[in-house]
Amino acid sequence: MGKLLLRQLRNEDVALFEKWLYTPHVAKWYHDPLDWIDEVKKRNDEFSFLHHFMVELEGKPIGFCQYYEYRHSGEDWHGNTDINGTYSIDYLIGDTEYIGKGFGKNIIQLLIKEIKLHKYAKRIIVQPEQENKASCNTLLSCGFSFDTVNEIYIMEF
Repeated sequence: MGKLLLRQLRNEDVALFEKWLYTPHVAKWYHDPLDWIDEVKKRNDEFSFLHHFMVELEGKPIGFCQYYEYRHSGEDWHGNTDINGTYSIDYLIGDTEYIGKGFGKNIIQLLIKEIKLHKYAKRIIVQPEQENKASCNTLLSCGFSFDTVNEIYIMEF
């Protein structure tokens, strides 16, 4: 397996990201692709709290990921989890050639490293659909635990 790299999403990446959102293996879990595209296009203003990345394998884009400080998102799926110092992540492998080869775990590990660079980061919470067994199992393999009360995956630092 080659070395994965996260690099900041650029304008020229948006078309590829959009293409990936409409591929069946991504569209199954990433509903409302127009909302995702809007977020990416407005990443320098309205959605500047999101940190968007392209995932590259030896210079080739194979996926997308992002992280964000949860309290800025306006989301409310955290249950009774303290949102101070809480981050969340999203990730996808867009190129079907790279699915099921362990790259998802590497992407999550790289996102964890990025978040830990933030001085006040205390935890990461994620809420994939429970039917998305590959994502759920990958989170567990990265050290997340499943919070049965709030029905989210959580990693405390």
